[in-house]
Order: sequence, then C-alpha cells, then structure tokens
Amino acid sequence: MSFGIGMTIFVFVMTMLAIFWRPGGINEAWPASIGAGVILLTGMVSLGDLEDIISKIGGSSVTIMATLVMAVILESFGFFNWAAARLAILSKGSGYRLYWYIQLLCFFMTILFNNDGSILITTPILILLLSSLRLKQEEMIPYLLSGALIATASSAPIGVSNIVNLIALEIVHMTLYMYTVMMFVPAIIGLLFMSWLMFMIVKKKLPRRLPDLTEDIEESFFNKHVRAFHGKISIETNSKRTKSMLRLLLFVFVMRSLLFVASYFAIPMEWVAVFGSLVLLFWRWYHLGATPLDIIKKVPWHIFIFAFSMYVIIYGLHNAGLTAMLVEICEPIVTQGLLQASFMMGLLVSILSNLFNNHPALMIGTITLTEMGLDSMTLKMIYLSNIIGSDIGSLLLPIGTLASLLWINILRQHEIEVKWKDYLRVTMIVIPITTIVTLILLYYWVQMFFT
Repeated sequence: MSFGIGMTIFVFVMTMLAIFWRPGGINEAWPASIGAGVILLTGMVSLGDLEDIISKIGGSSVTIMATLVMAVILESFGFFNWAAARLAILSKGSGYRLYWYIQLLCFFMTILFNNDGSILITTPILILLLSSLRLKQEEMIPYLLSGALIATASSAPIGVSNIVNLIALEIVHMTLYMYTVMMFVPAIIGLLFMSWLMFMIVKKKLPRRLPDLTEDIEESFFNKHVRAFHGKISIETNSKRTKSMLRLLLFVFVMRSLLFVASYFAIPMEWVAVFGSLVLLFWRWYHLGATPLDIIKKVPWHIFIFAFSMYVIIYGLHNAGLTAMLVEICEPIVTQGLLQASFMMGLLVSILSNLFNNHPALMIGTITLTEMGLDSMTLKMIYLSNIIGSDIGSLLLPIGTLASLLWINILRQHEIEVKWKDYLRVTMIVIPITTIVTLILLYYWVQMFFT
C-alpha cells in the first residue's frame, strides 16, 4: 500500500471519528475541512479533480444554501412560532393528535426547505412548544425523536431536500423531474408507514391529554422580535398575521415548484433558488425594515463547507482505488436482477451510512455505480435504492446523518438528553422495516410505470 493510499484511508477514518464525537463541541465542518486539506497536500486529489468536484457540487450547494436563506427569513417573520401555535390549537388538547401534527410539520418543512434546515428550525420550535405545555422530558422525547426521524427521512421523496441527494443527481446525470416521478409515490407511502409504525411504538409514552399552554407562543415571539425592527410593523392582528404567513408559504411553495420546472427544461435550479431567496430578502427588508446582514450571519454556511470537504475526501478514496474494489464486490450482485440489485445496494448503503455517515456512504455508492457501465434505467433504479438507504436506512443509529448529529447537538444545548437505548428502542424496529418496505415499493412502482 502506497503512502498516499494509506494516508487517505487514515484521514477518512480520523475525520469520521472527529465528526461523530465532536471533541470540545467543534462544528463538523472543521474536521472535514482539515481532512480535505490533508488529502490535497498528499496529492491524492489534483487541481483537475477539484474542478470536477466544484462542477458537481456547485449548483447543488447554491440551491441548498439559497433554500436555507429562505427558511431563516421565514423564521424572522415568526412563521415557525406561528406554526407551533397552530399545532397547539389544532391538537385540541390531545397528545395523540399533537403527534400527527408534529409529523406533518416536520414533513412539510423538509419538503419546503431541506432536512438539515428542517432540523435546525423545527427542533427549537418543538422544544418551545413542549416546554410551554409543561411536559416532562420523558414525555417530550417521543415527540422530538419521531419528528426528527420523519424530518430527516422526508428528504427522500424529492431530491432537492438533501444536499447529498442533489450532488448524487449530478453524478448520475438524472434530472430532478425524473427523480421525483420515479421516487415520490413509493417514498411517500414509505413515510406514511414509518409514521404509523412509530406511533404504534411510542403511543404508550404519549400523554393522552395535554395541559394548557403557559404562554402565547405566537404573541411572545411577535412582541419580542418583530416589534424590535425599527418600529415598522406590517403584521398586527392575528388575522392579518395569518394572511401574511399564508402568502409567504404560498410564495415558498411556488418557488419550490419552479425548481422542478427548471429541472424539466434543463434550466439551472440554483437560478430559481437564488431568485426566490433574494425576493424574500427584499420583502423582509420592506416589511420589517431589517437589512439582510443578520440573515447572512444566521445561515448555516458550514453545511456547504462540510459537503465540499467530504467530497474531496471521498474523491481521494476513489482515486486510491476504493470504488474499483467496490465495483468488483458489487458487480455480481447487480447481475442477479434488478430487484436483488436494488435491494442489496440499498441495504449496503444503509449499513455504510450507519458506520460512516450518509454523506460519504451515498457519494461512494453513487460513484461506484457510475463505474459499472450500467444501462440508464438500471443506473437510475439502483441510485434511487441507494437514496432510500441513505435517507431512511441511515437513521438506525443517531450518527448516520448530519441532520441527526445537528439534532443531538440542539437537544444538548437545551439540556435534553436522548439516550441511545431510547433512540434504538424506536429505530431498531422502525428503520429496517421501513427501508425494506420502501425498497420493495420503489421496485414495483418502477416496474409498473417505467419498464
């Protein structure tokens, strides 16, 4: 084994260990960027490789970051507190009904934005809501855990809800439109099954009746934040506020829909995403009198640094011969038939995701697929199976996704501890079964309409 190959493997292992354990609470972008720097210094990734990396992740990263900007802007309008207040009202004092509305909130936040953004925004809102209901920590955890799981898994139906999904789309040259047509229905059915299965497991720990709120979540946010913007208020009454929130939500939905239109007509999606975020920035400036500077500070730019750095490390592993070795292992599986191939590859990416995190696992799996010389339909089918493994199968352990790591960090900041046994009590049953069910649904959906 050459020095370069040995160093690349060593850097990858040490980077993943640092990301999992986060010594001193460091941001996951730090170990990833340091690891990428070492890989570049060893020469395992050349300048030509860097150009290829940028071409593959550039548009995807801009799309995701612009979407996160839109999410942060909506938060500054009080949208998420407004939504949390609606959860409390719609639940009508039922703990079971609250479970389902939390599932819907987390699902739609991921669909409208992305999984990392959904976790970063909805988790503090849920903590605020559950704390205002005076629930004990053991009563909060089923809501927080099930919400986080569905928020992360909900990036599967549409590729634009996860940065690594978008990057992988570029690698296999698949349009967002085709991804959604092939994946949306089986993934949605899989998510419904997942929500139902989680409910059956956590039902006994959910309170049947909820106590009254200790404060008006919506009013407290409005009074504290919105009125602070130079005294310029455009949202004063509950009815006006609701209309304003619905208009904002409609705008986000339209911009999200235009991403698929852009993909269908081969227009760069990042143009649409950036346009939408700029419109919202100026809309906010006009209505609240707040400049974009605070939004720039709030956007989690480290997600882009993390994705770019991880791709550099994975490219180094690819150049070191890892994907060539995986091709030799996987080719016999792929030749056994489309069902066996998609099933086994999806489970393989699930295992790799839980061992090494889903970002490197999906990138390695996707690059490996492109080296096999597969026909277009087989490539797309197995790629979508890999997505299921990466977005759903990766949730077996709390270290399987970046979103899960972010979720754990947010809970720690609020002094909420989710023990591994509490996490595994749910995921050991829900995740394997849901992954298998969704893989089977995907296969028969594709067989029925696309072959």
